[in-house]
Amino acid sequence: MNRKMLVLDIDGTLTNSKKEITKATKAAITGVLKAGHVVVIASGRPTPGTKRVCEELELSKYNGYVLSYNGARITRLSDNAVVHQKVLDKKYIPEIFDYCIKNGLGMMTYEDSDAITGTPIDEYMELEARINSIGLRSIENFTEYVTFPVNKCLLTKEDALAKAACEFLAEKYRDELSIYRSEPFFVEIMPKGVDKAASLEVLRNILGIEKENIICCGDGFNDLSMIKYAAVGVCMANGCKECREAADYIAPSNDEDGLCTVIEKFF
Repeated sequence: MNRKMLVLDIDGTLTNSKKEITKATKAAITGVLKAGHVVVIASGRPTPGTKRVCEELELSKYNGYVLSYNGARITRLSDNAVVHQKVLDKKYIPEIFDYCIKNGLGMMTYEDSDAITGTPIDEYMELEARINSIGLRSIENFTEYVTFPVNKCLLTKEDALAKAACEFLAEKYRDELSIYRSEPFFVEIMPKGVDKAASLEVLRNILGIEKENIICCGDGFNDLSMIKYAAVGVCMANGCKECREAADYIAPSNDEDGLCTVIEKFF
């Protein structure tokens, strides 16, 4: 069999507007798994935030994988082994925290099954915690507290100010960090070279799958790298303009079981 890899973003791609995986989409993905292909969840979410969808699709049973934190960590679900990860150099955390304090942005990272922040909790942090079904805690002396390995920091602010912050920080740290928006109000701070495409290149080499057999499906800013990388880059009809322009194929929206169409066409 010519084994393929189906790579799926969660929000806006795998799940519909109600954050649900429909019966039709689940059945189609189960068919891919039973045929012996590899299904990979690739998300900006922290690893605990992917747990529900992975369990719903029974990916541990079928040797599936998760690229969490936009690919900073790769987890094999059959035994929850971390097969690859990159972490932020801790020297950047006080610098970026100071920028956030001076410019009124929120800043958070992740510890175990919680999101933690040293800035005032805002609606975007609450949304992140709710989507991922994780706790949200305020930490005093945030920069001193964060001594553990960090895969990602997340900055929060409304669209225009988040865009300006992203542009400024991406230029300042252009040779040191990967910085981009995953949503209009989220700015991702990642180790240099981390994006979904880079992690898929690592994973495909581990699994021995040819790049020509990779189909990536997404909708948001942080899916752009893997849509460009894949042999078949798929953007959902509800996706952002940049992803639609880069895609090889535009699927029906996440509210129209678009992944069923993708699977029928390419598997």
